[in-house]
Amino acid sequence: MRLLLIGCTGLVGRELVPSLQAAGHQLTLVSRGAAPAAGFAGVAASALGWIRCNPAAAESWQPGSPLATALAAATGVVNLAGEPIAEQRWTAAHRQLLRTSRIDTTRHLVAAIGAAATPPQVLVNGSAVGFYGNCSEARFTEASPGANDFLGQLCQDWEAAAAALPASCRLVLVRTGIVLAPGGGALGKMLPIFRAGFGGPVGSGRQWMSWIHRTDLCALIAAALQDPAYGGIYNATAPQPVTMAAFSQALGRVLGRPSLLPVPGPLLQLLLGDGASVVLEGQRVLPEHLQQQGFSFRYPELAAALAAATSRVAR
Repeated sequence: MRLLLIGCTGLVGRELVPSLQAAGHQLTLVSRGAAPAAGFAGVAASALGWIRCNPAAAESWQPGSPLATALAAATGVVNLAGEPIAEQRWTAAHRQLLRTSRIDTTRHLVAAIGAAATPPQVLVNGSAVGFYGNCSEARFTEASPGANDFLGQLCQDWEAAAAALPASCRLVLVRTGIVLAPGGGALGKMLPIFRAGFGGPVGSGRQWMSWIHRTDLCALIAAALQDPAYGGIYNATAPQPVTMAAFSQALGRVLGRPSLLPVPGPLLQLLLGDGASVVLEGQRVLPEHLQQQGFSFRYPELAAALAAATSRVAR
């Protein structure tokens, strides 16, 4: 397939791009920075096309632009664009950036697909388990309603922008949980603390963590691109969510380090403001649609996922 990849130069993209390239797909990446191929192990820059632009800006999608031209040639699109959620305080400006980077990019992409003479066959579009809000008791599946908080509304608006896709293009919405991978994301921030022997649960430890190993997320995206049986909404989470306390204990065991020192919630709130809610609160999300689809997880259990993500080979 000829694939246009938007927002795929970060943590997920570092595995997704090489795996798609190894499978024989022709790839064009959209990046706001130069030389996105630099971070992809085993992929030569010459093997990738890339377009430097801001996909959230309307002018990037004007007819005749490099992005519009690449879209016209694509048979499939992956859109994972979006500013990181939990890496800084949620000022009014940052809240707006969280929205525009996701919703405007998706809105412009869908409009361009609708205007294309030959639209791509499939769009795999990002979303997140923040759709469901935070709850310590409920179990959420793809049929559960969205929350009324900031992240819930952000995800609902993001998905609504994608849902305007013309019927001629198959839509797969991926509500992603916490991605476990070496070198970044939530796990990347926790590893130095745990390896130093100071790790432990964040906040109460009772909040749920709905996680997925990056390899399984990339396999899901690849399957959704190629298999026409995939369509609609999928929770991209492993079938066994855990509490923060259980996650910390499992990570400590894998690393051979203690995991007894809790990180106080107020300290995290001081550093991240509203963004701390992503870590201090959680939701128990189950991949019901994926299991009905017969998707086979390589890492369905946390211990194996953490061992793979922290191994010397992974690093």
